[in-house]
Amino acid sequence: MSTFSELGIHKSFIKGLKELHIEKPTEIQEKAIPVLLASKTDLIGLAQTGTGKTAAFGLPVLHNIDPNNSNIQALIIAPTRELVQQIQKQLFKFTKYVDHKIFAEGVYGGEKIDRQIQRLTRATHIVVATPGRLLDLIERGAIDISKVNTLVLDEADEMLSMGFKEDLNKILQFNTSRRSTWLFSATMPNEIKNIVKNYMSPNAVRIEVNKDALVNKNISHHFIQTHIQEKVNMITRILDQRPEQRGIIFCRTKAGTKALAEQLQNEGFAVGALEGDMQQKERDKVMRAFKNESLQVLISTDVSARGIDVNNLGFVLHHQLPEQLDYYTHRSGRTARAGKTGQSIALIIPGEMQKLIEMQKALGIVFREITM
Repeated sequence: MSTFSELGIHKSFIKGLKELHIEKPTEIQEKAIPVLLASKTDLIGLAQTGTGKTAAFGLPVLHNIDPNNSNIQALIIAPTRELVQQIQKQLFKFTKYVDHKIFAEGVYGGEKIDRQIQRLTRATHIVVATPGRLLDLIERGAIDISKVNTLVLDEADEMLSMGFKEDLNKILQFNTSRRSTWLFSATMPNEIKNIVKNYMSPNAVRIEVNKDALVNKNISHHFIQTHIQEKVNMITRILDQRPEQRGIIFCRTKAGTKALAEQLQNEGFAVGALEGDMQQKERDKVMRAFKNESLQVLISTDVSARGIDVNNLGFVLHHQLPEQLDYYTHRSGRTARAGKTGQSIALIIPGEMQKLIEMQKALGIVFREITM
């Protein structure tokens, strides 16, 4: 097990990491940091969320910045506003004890574009962005990415499944010759392979973290057999048993999310809903309440939960099994972060056992039954 200083991280950064209680490098940090510090290279990192990716690419990005050069030197693209804000916050905290100022700016939808344009007129070394808003700013001439020497794509598979394929292709076509591209993804669908083929070097370094574990090994998987009309009842009993734990309940539809939230609120549970029709202000309010623990449980659709990163979640509950396999991975990966353990519990109605058996096989996990 190496230390951050053995990996080549500068003392001043290590002091900032200590304060964030980041003492020992995770597997992805151990594998990626030395490579990214030592040479200009393209990199493909296969890693789930919650494995410490932000420091794995963030520290080398910060090491590469020339603070005396006021051009945008690094661009980090992520799927959601929440993830962008979180990466920007981390970078800021990593640089707390660094002598020279490194400025990182976040740009995303849901905030007035004029304010972002205004902020970008100051010296900015790193831009962290969602694809749509970034493209908008490039096309308005408010952001110049021609001097970027490092481009990071974080959660690339999430960006594609959210419909950002065209935006990403447009962004990746700028200044291809002079930059290194680092791509991180939990899964490798064909569309990601195309990005690799079209915009990255054939000699790109490949790093995989716990390759066999499609799903984080600190999560235990469970199912409860029930009936449609019994589900709400079952969920209240599960929550009653876990008064101290926080979690997320996943529903397939916006309407289902709203209805379940209302039913549980009427039962006196501190729950909030996240769904696609919400205004960004509302969404931020719910997320704040969840982060400061005045809400115990979030109820969310798959798309609305993108980019949520909250530590110490005890469980994820599936009101219904997701349509797609990788959704199960993304859902359950919201718990058991940063080395903690967590439970993933699926409510199964008659006729769904077959699907459960297929999921076990495909994901290499074992579901254990809980009887209530």
